[in-house]
Amino acid sequence: MNKIVSLILAAGSSTRMGQPKQLLKWGDHTLLDHAIETVLEANTHEVVLVLGSNIELINKTIKNHSIMILNNKNWKQGLGTSIACGAKYICKSITNIDGVLLVLADQPLIDSHYLKSMIKNFTPNNKQIMATLYDNGKQGVPVLFDIGYIEELLKLDNDFGAKQLLNKHLSHVVTLGSSIQTVDLDSEEDYIREYHLKFKK
Repeated sequence: MNKIVSLILAAGSSTRMGQPKQLLKWGDHTLLDHAIETVLEANTHEVVLVLGSNIELINKTIKNHSIMILNNKNWKQGLGTSIACGAKYICKSITNIDGVLLVLADQPLIDSHYLKSMIKNFTPNNKQIMATLYDNGKQGVPVLFDIGYIEELLKLDNDFGAKQLLNKHLSHVVTLGSSIQTVDLDSEEDYIREYHLKFKK
């Protein structure tokens, strides 16, 4: 079994949503708790949650999960800083890791079966990057990085997240098919549409 650490990225302020999207209802859970439970079901070695904006409010709502919660104080600088925050924790606290799985808290259509498939198809110690192929042909998160990229993950400091590493190391990127839906809930319209499709049938 590959030794993978999952990073759930949930530090943003949800500017376009107008409220903390982490706390929006998703079935019987919040979006964030749904993401946490999905990742826990994937059975990775450790789950690390990176928070930032509204951390005190969000912390109060998180169920009693066995996860590490980090505070990215640089969250205003963008998604890359949350990845770097998680990578720093991994370097200091966890040894003998094969890879780092990046997951967004606002992709509730991603399920644990998909994450397990990523991990199952991942080849460690080969500089591999396993990305998700979106239905528009683009590649993105969830993405699983070989631990060999940890130094580059540490240096991310802007809002482009892992995209620049995918572009830089394109020859090492493999993708899973886009049969899984990967909708990001960026706006209230996105949320209302997807919630009704999922729960109001």
